[in-house]
Amino acid sequence: MSTLSAEILKLSAAKLELLARRLREKGRRAGYAPSIAPRDPNISRPPLSFEQQRLWFLQQLEPNNPAYNIPLSVRLRGALNLKVLRRALSEIVRRHEILRTAFEDIDGQPVQIISPAQPVGFPVVDLRELTEQTLREQVARHLRREVETQFDLAIGPLWRAKLLRTGAEEHIALFTMHHAIFDGWSMGVLVNELGQLYEAFAADRPSPLQELPVQYADYAIWQHEWLQGEVLQTQVDYWRTQLADAPADLQLPVDCPETPNRSAAGASYDFTIPPDVAARLREICRREEATLFMVMLTAFALLLSRYSGQENILIGTMITGRQRLELERLIGFFVNTLVLRVDLNGGLDFHELLPRVRQTTLAAYAHQDLPFEKLVSELQPERSLSQNPFFKTAILVQNIPRSDLKLEGLQLERIETDAVTARFDLYFVVAELDTGMAGTFVYSTDLFNASTIAAMTESLQNILRQATGTGAPAGDR
Repeated sequence: MSTLSAEILKLSAAKLELLARRLREKGRRAGYAPSIAPRDPNISRPPLSFEQQRLWFLQQLEPNNPAYNIPLSVRLRGALNLKVLRRALSEIVRRHEILRTAFEDIDGQPVQIISPAQPVGFPVVDLRELTEQTLREQVARHLRREVETQFDLAIGPLWRAKLLRTGAEEHIALFTMHHAIFDGWSMGVLVNELGQLYEAFAADRPSPLQELPVQYADYAIWQHEWLQGEVLQTQVDYWRTQLADAPADLQLPVDCPETPNRSAAGASYDFTIPPDVAARLREICRREEATLFMVMLTAFALLLSRYSGQENILIGTMITGRQRLELERLIGFFVNTLVLRVDLNGGLDFHELLPRVRQTTLAAYAHQDLPFEKLVSELQPERSLSQNPFFKTAILVQNIPRSDLKLEGLQLERIETDAVTARFDLYFVVAELDTGMAGTFVYSTDLFNASTIAAMTESLQNILRQATGTGAPAGDR
């Protein structure tokens, strides 16, 4: 290559780099998020994501609180190949750095410490010689212990696994993950990868999974680099305006007086929304161009207003936080929290309130990139260990695809644990079924009796019946 040609190439490369910098800067000013790229290998201690920072902060305040443990318990029937299962888990841990990450405090600033991949230990507890009654008691004890045993975020890994051998061809696998490295979407990723890897390794085939383009630490670095300056200020300004003069508290009538440091003890109350009501709710969604979430948020806000007597209510909700394609196959903590302010002034009924809720929800989604942790630090609401900043109640309409765990040659059944933690005073969860819909109220047993939640459930059902024209019994609160 001639000297002239080399100089032209250098000049072209310089112009391309200048153009790339200008495009990145223009995108930053316009609020467009750049793509996530693998981090510089020289970064040995990446920062925590904003989502992780809040959990780390809460852990410092309450080091013995297990409220952020995520359990998965599965009964396995059939000829389990434990060697293959360990190999599959080891491969998942190799693929996902977050599963070998802990948090170290450096002068008051937490950073991620990522350990090298190692084979996974999967301790086995043999319970086969126990009587049937003792076996049930021991299984229940292990399930409870997994849920209640907290993690030390400074000591990894922040997940654990245990296998209970309960019969000749029957086992119970117990997995527990800390929320700082795991979320609901991650469960689907874990279940899907474990099934594929177990099947491949059992047949002596290589892994069928493609390598991941980025890791969770890359996302954390990207988040800190992008969410600053004008991009950050635009997001903060919206939420500052939205939450200005918001009510500091929701005065629901409780059965027990609130205490500054109440426990995370909770219970759940399950109910079914009848098929005819569910069908009419879906019709309302189509007619009003609203999502099921907006419809249920409207009903929930009316319920809370009736019980509190307040017309301005803050309700929390969780979103997946995985707007970018490269995050869909990652295990990690991406969930973000939005604060939805519902204005019920004017004595609106369900159909009058729904358009207002729809507008509020769409505006919140348009500004969902501000992590809740950053919102709290910027607006600095009054803090308390006994409740979340801004809101006491939350709602979730489950729309994350549930992946059923499948292992070659085995029959699997999920085991639900009896232990329930209450992160909010009252948490309303809705799930669509083939016929009808299922609802659950998760509530703090330090505040409410089951009879009170049962009455709230009936009031909510009446609101839905009235909204759908399917009738409501007299005497509704």
